[in-house]
Amino acid sequence: MTDSNIKEIENLIKIISKLPGLGPKSAKRIVLKLINNREELIKPLTNTLAQVYKNVVRCKNCGNLKSINVHCICLSKNYDQICVVENIADMWVIESSGIYKGHYHILGGTLPLFEGKNNKNGLLIDSLINRVKKNSVKEVILATSASVEGETTSHYIADSLKDTKAKITRLAKGVPVGGEIEFLDDGTLFSAFKNRAPIISD
Repeated sequence: MTDSNIKEIENLIKIISKLPGLGPKSAKRIVLKLINNREELIKPLTNTLAQVYKNVVRCKNCGNLKSINVHCICLSKNYDQICVVENIADMWVIESSGIYKGHYHILGGTLPLFEGKNNKNGLLIDSLINRVKKNSVKEVILATSASVEGETTSHYIADSLKDTKAKITRLAKGVPVGGEIEFLDDGTLFSAFKNRAPIISD
């Protein structure tokens, strides 16, 4: 009997193969590793996933992950600088580099190109505007990707914040056209942050 005859294994392979960077072959190897180490891997993994599913949510204010029973750090104190990124992976890359020490705002993606700017597609743009106004933020660093969608999103945010006193800057040299923050090395990120420039709205 092969793994293809077992429905449970087939389903597990399908789910794991949906993870970033994994295909069916990699998923099969992972499943076999799990099955061969039931007590050491499957049991604690199952319990941990259940806890994450139950207790970890996305903050409606800043977009970061937080425990359901704990206030998010964005509500705990005032701050004068916010770095705006598309997703949590981008934040983790910037955070691990040590280049930027401050608060973040995770949008949850970019504005759709052909659906109009009124369709924010669930992005946390309105909450960003509220954070900037409420906390008297001095600078908003737009660290969206250098793709067309990322640029469109940055300009929309800059235009939305033009009536505030916040300085709006954009990551500069070092980010290649079409480049995504998540895949940049520390040197490129350092250059991008150091040379960030103000965005001038029309």
